[in-house]
Amino acid sequence: MAQTAQLRLVESIENEAQRIFALQRKAYLAHPFPTLGERKESLRKLERILSENSMAIAEAINADFGHRSIEESLMAEVFASVDGIRHALKHVGAWMKPQKRAVSITFAGGSNTVIPQPKGVVGVVSPWNYPLFLTIGPLTSILAAGNRAMVKMASSSQNLARLLDAKFREVFPEDLVAILPGVRAQDFSTLPYDHMIFTGSADAGRNVMRSAAENLTPVTLELGGKSPTIVCDDFDVEEAASRILYAKFLNAGQTCLAPDYLLVTPRSRDRFVEAAKRIVAKRYPDVNDQSYTSVIDEKSYRRLRATLEDAERKGAKLVPLVPGATFNDELRKIPPHLVLDVNDHMTIMQEEIFGPLYPVKTYDTIDEAIAYVNSKDRPLGLYLFTNDDRIQEKVLYSTISGGVTLNNCVLHVAQHDLPFGGVGASGMGHYHGVEGFLEFTKLKPVFKNPRFSMLGMLYPPYNARTRQLLDFLIRYMP
Repeated sequence: MAQTAQLRLVESIENEAQRIFALQRKAYLAHPFPTLGERKESLRKLERILSENSMAIAEAINADFGHRSIEESLMAEVFASVDGIRHALKHVGAWMKPQKRAVSITFAGGSNTVIPQPKGVVGVVSPWNYPLFLTIGPLTSILAAGNRAMVKMASSSQNLARLLDAKFREVFPEDLVAILPGVRAQDFSTLPYDHMIFTGSADAGRNVMRSAAENLTPVTLELGGKSPTIVCDDFDVEEAASRILYAKFLNAGQTCLAPDYLLVTPRSRDRFVEAAKRIVAKRYPDVNDQSYTSVIDEKSYRRLRATLEDAERKGAKLVPLVPGATFNDELRKIPPHLVLDVNDHMTIMQEEIFGPLYPVKTYDTIDEAIAYVNSKDRPLGLYLFTNDDRIQEKVLYSTISGGVTLNNCVLHVAQHDLPFGGVGASGMGHYHGVEGFLEFTKLKPVFKNPRFSMLGMLYPPYNARTRQLLDFLIRYMP
């Protein structure tokens, strides 16, 4: 009986997703081009939900994690999301205007226009690590572009999903935006959306692409990866360590853009280690207090401990950064560690870490560092610390990554007028700002034929005069 009831619940959730999709598709067909006023109103509703429920949101995220710093949630999730919405509100009017384009001289007197048209119904699959920011960021672009959206949040984020579901139902009709707590990813991603955006692991991203391919649904993927940090000798090591370690241990390292490994010269390595010990011990004197976040679940906690043990067993030197801190199995707290003398046979250098472990490698020349980065999958972020413009230019134009922050880490994701997205193994497509608007938009080209056109001179039957005219066009027309 219990199994039968559970099966009915699963089927009802699946049917609910299909029902919402049918509603949104019908609404889109009835009103395919929302006005500027309607789009701005949707964005303002989104902003009000966040600003009026900021503490409840932070507390729901805290409950989903077991422990997540309230301040980190307010800063990295709520404020960052609200800031992006406000940017879209300022610029969406310009983004959605039809664009005039040049006309070939052969068709002089005609006109070319590009109309940014909403694609329709967009599916959003968001992850657990920044469950609000990585839901609201895409949703901001989707609504600015005039689309409708269905959102499936991670199974580890159900407290937040239920809260947002309730708040969204109060202000949004379900044929415009719907949060669907409890729906399974494989059921959600098989619906024939007009676009889908997924944030998560590469393996899950491949499954999403396979499902989307059945419906020829275009997909945006944000997949993370091993983002390198290069510190050059001309940059102050203490300052570099301060900035890097903030980005690394934010959310206990559970950030898709977190610095994943450090490349530093032998000359600077020990100075970096000593600086890290001072800085991290001061910031997190007690890893069990409110400032330091838990690992999301038991499976991830065990994986990270096994990763650390694997590195030590294969010859790495572990450097705990908080004196006296121990692993807390109950709260799933892993003390911050540097991992020295790593090699590519270790798990820590083969897989995205997604935790508070930071491997350190040394390099002798910038060419060597660049070659190492280029020997790996293309990362979501790359971080370079140097004041030398020539080195900055060399690294920027010799590597490919989703984005770059110079002399800091991660912060390019907080620049709302910059596109955000991966490349290769770290993802495809962009959102944020105008690029996000365009990602969820069909640019419809429209050519209006002139009253009179020289094209008629090229109609068959063809003759010597036709050949002469074509020869003139090919050789001499500007």
